[in-house]
Amino acid sequence: MKSLNIILMGPPGAGKGTQAKKLIAKFDIPHISTGDMFREAMKEGTPLGKLAQKYINDGHLVPDDVTIGLVKERLSKDDCAKGFLLDGFPRTIPQADALEEISKEIGRKISHVINIDTPVEELVRRICGRRVCKVCGAPFHIINIPPKKEGICDICGGELVQRPDDNEEALLVRLDHYNKQTAPLLEYYQNKGLLTTFDGSSSADLTPKLIAFLEGK
Repeated sequence: MKSLNIILMGPPGAGKGTQAKKLIAKFDIPHISTGDMFREAMKEGTPLGKLAQKYINDGHLVPDDVTIGLVKERLSKDDCAKGFLLDGFPRTIPQADALEEISKEIGRKISHVINIDTPVEELVRRICGRRVCKVCGAPFHIINIPPKKEGICDICGGELVQRPDDNEEALLVRLDHYNKQTAPLLEYYQNKGLLTTFDGSSSADLTPKLIAFLEGK
């Protein structure tokens, strides 16, 4: 099988995290999110990691040139030889252009761009039903993963709370930003023949479809 160099896209609540875990386990490739990448580079104390740390400590967004440098640094590592799954990057056309140049330079071209398209009403149901343990951070959902006792964490007995931005109003704002930012990217990858869109309405049904697609079945 050829290297699976994947970009995973989809709106907040589409289930990217769930699918990413299953895909990296199946294909034994690293899951690379920008947040994890920043934390790893800062922990390792690389020059770019130190630069990113400075921006973050000063309360600024990490600029594109630093982020792109970190992406190149991360994708060049040995564990990406069989492939990788990028989540949260690129977010803009300039980032996508830079990623194309990087992938050519290091010989790891993007093979698939997977877009998980999910109806807004389903996103609202998923996001608004999320709960998290105040003590241990364990995730729950009032419908999908309900606790044994309402409002109480199964794991540590801590109180389950709803995050401030896990409500319909906040979600619609995030979706508006996502759609404005992402629509051009979807067209960008569609024009390159790399984009495949899947219906994310049912997480259980989606996983086998993604695996079969990536296996070329």
